[in-house]
Amino acid sequence: MASTKTRRLILLRHAKSAWPDDVPDHERPLAPRGRRDAPAAGRWLRKAGFVPDLVLCSTARRARETWQLAEGKLGADPRAAFEQRIYGASSAQLLDLARQTPAGVGTLLIVGHDPAMHELILDLAGPPQDGAEAEALARVRAKHPAGAITVLAFTDGWPALGPGRARLADFVTPGDFRRA
Repeated sequence: MASTKTRRLILLRHAKSAWPDDVPDHERPLAPRGRRDAPAAGRWLRKAGFVPDLVLCSTARRARETWQLAEGKLGADPRAAFEQRIYGASSAQLLDLARQTPAGVGTLLIVGHDPAMHELILDLAGPPQDGAEAEALARVRAKHPAGAITVLAFTDGWPALGPGRARLADFVTPGDFRRA
């Protein structure tokens, strides 16, 4: 029997990263703009009421730094795990991770990378239910910048999450944070 409890999958693309010479991709740090944007992401999550129960974060330095700075402004201390499988994952692999989420988790936050996160959003989002969703989906299709937050809502259990099964509940970018 399917649950009617609303679950949320929040995808936070790591904030803007630097490109220092002679640093492996996995160890790239955040750029100054990323260090400013990541705390704003945490504030937005708190104010919007999207505090996660569980966080899965890529082991890449830029993702870990994003989460640590966002968490500091979240006003909560959710359970977090640094997950090697997120770094370099495909959208299908990210979906598999989400499907393994324990049933008691209502809101899962994944901190990761494009192009997989962008592809996952476009795969999971069903047809827009109103003009605001249609506008948000058009924005996601046009650009998924570093530091973007996407909230996908659905009522089936985590194992049933799949293409077209979620509603695009919200989409914000660092530019939105700066304008707010």
